[in-house]
Amino acid sequence: MIIAIISLLVVITIFLLAIRLAAMAMILTGMSQESARFQALSALAGVGFTTKESESVISHPVRRRIIKFLMLGGNIGVPAVVATIVVSFLTTARAENWWWPVLILVVGLTGLTILARSKYTERHLNTWLTWALKKWTDLDARDYISLLQLQNGYAVTELFIEPGDWLDEKTLSEAALSKEGVLVLGIQYRDGTFIGTPRAIDIIQSGDTLVLYGRIDRLRELDQRGAAAGETAHQEAVAEQTTLNKTIEGHKKV
Repeated sequence: MIIAIISLLVVITIFLLAIRLAAMAMILTGMSQESARFQALSALAGVGFTTKESESVISHPVRRRIIKFLMLGGNIGVPAVVATIVVSFLTTARAENWWWPVLILVVGLTGLTILARSKYTERHLNTWLTWALKKWTDLDARDYISLLQLQNGYAVTELFIEPGDWLDEKTLSEAALSKEGVLVLGIQYRDGTFIGTPRAIDIIQSGDTLVLYGRIDRLRELDQRGAAAGETAHQEAVAEQTTLNKTIEGHKKV
């Protein structure tokens, strides 16, 4: 009975770890956090979606390799999870002290949830993934990671602009993302046109995809930034980056 519960928790741990690792790996190749997690979950669960994001995964050698392993693991792992759950509940239902295994399961699932949301865990997994990408992926991915210092908390990512986003209907000059420490490397317009050297007068609109480089935490916040509190968040980000720049300048002088 206890063994069945522990087996279930182990299988779920492996399942969550695989999704997190794969998502983080794809984030380091340039995908947005939301898109990477969605594609990782879809591949591991064996659910296919024909979208532009899926096409960007298939056309990228590193992302394609990640999805391939997820699909193979999902075909083995999902049936194992279902079978373990069935065995666990059947065993628990027949037991006299059924509340004890249930308590272990609840505590275990709570611990896994906390661990999955832990920034400490994510930060260390990010460091490990950067090393793994350098060692086992193709030459281009390794070179980009080294050049852009992705192992130091920086990343290149894609940001899809939706209606109501703070960046919607702004020019690059008005957005002033460089003041936040974020560089716009390119713009993929909704009609398919790509600009690799965007200008300050170029307008960002819903349906466009920005290719950004900056600190991972800042890119995540920008991905969630809405129009309502966008200006306040922008000013706070600018102030934070200004303080960071002063700190860096201070270290240089020392």
